[in-house]
Amino acid sequence: MTESLDWRRITHLVIINVFVGGMVGIERTVLPLLAEVEFGIASKTAVLAFIATFGITKAGVNFFAGALSERVGRKRLLVAGWLTGIPVPLILIWAPSWSWILFANILLGVNQALTWSMTVVMKVDLATPRTFGLVIGWNEFAGYTGMAATAALTGVLATSFGLRPAPFVLGIAMALIGLALALAAEDTKPPANQTTGASPISMGEALARGTWTDRRLASASLAGLVTNLKDGALWGLLPLLLAARGLSVAEVGLIVGTYPLVWAGSQLVFGPLSDRIGRRILIWSGLVTQGLGVSLFTVSESLPLYMIAALIVGTGTGMVYPVLLAFVSDNSAIHWRASALGVYRLWRDSGYAVGALGAGFIADQIGVDGALSVTAVVLVLACALFSLAAPKTHS
Repeated sequence: MTESLDWRRITHLVIINVFVGGMVGIERTVLPLLAEVEFGIASKTAVLAFIATFGITKAGVNFFAGALSERVGRKRLLVAGWLTGIPVPLILIWAPSWSWILFANILLGVNQALTWSMTVVMKVDLATPRTFGLVIGWNEFAGYTGMAATAALTGVLATSFGLRPAPFVLGIAMALIGLALALAAEDTKPPANQTTGASPISMGEALARGTWTDRRLASASLAGLVTNLKDGALWGLLPLLLAARGLSVAEVGLIVGTYPLVWAGSQLVFGPLSDRIGRRILIWSGLVTQGLGVSLFTVSESLPLYMIAALIVGTGTGMVYPVLLAFVSDNSAIHWRASALGVYRLWRDSGYAVGALGAGFIADQIGVDGALSVTAVVLVLACALFSLAAPKTHS
């Protein structure tokens, strides 16, 4: 039943996450091209270092954010995340060297960890186990819609006005609007009487449960890591692959934007669907679907086929992204659920760094096509491991 949900507060948080996703979207089309065109970086490993920097920072802060929010509340961390994000587009506009880009991505990682983590946790606070998939689906839909729209729009702006500064001016407005919305939000931290008086578990205990002692949570962490490993590889390599095959910056932006747009929209279907049919089937089938889509990118030679590949990868990602968060919420108690989500997001977003550095290194050795083929194989292997490790679960 959904009529008991506080849709006013949930909708406010959904709108906030549109701008959270948009902050990442300003980079997805332009930054890999900027590395080669303006900074003359030829090594794929070096180009993808900005994604690794972002991923490592976001992963680490995710871990602490979940546990810290159990103690200081959600809203404080949400506002702090937006304050950290304001300098990011300004640095991207004026950065004189690639090291400044890497510094901006450290700040972006903090921004995304605090803001996105808190919008997830705050919606779960307002939901029930029967509606986890529903509210998380809306949250992730909002974030990736913002990301997709911005990725596509920056491609158009870069075609018309150049790689800098026009594409990044959007980020200034997004950060300011996001901060204003965060200041107007209400905290959702459950009062002590709702947690039956239980104290939050330690960060060490939460890390152990999400990494090895709880088989369900550990399998979710692995599936999330591999999903973002794929996204890190595509984020860094897909614009370079498409540009090398003769597509314009606007066409690159269209494809790069379509993938997260489908990812976003499909979560409105798969999040609520997982409340009804269970999480496991959507997770393992989503991993396989992602692998098929990535493989199609490597063999396609026309814009329509690239669009089909983007549709497949986006659908597969949408099948797992909100469902894994709901899976973790199912398997954690209310007094340590934010910590469990923080640990899951620690491992999931570590995948950005693993995917970016690993794919960059492989691309330098055997080419971009080879790196994406390896990524597809890893996704299929992760599906097999998840199927073996995670027993059936339903909220």
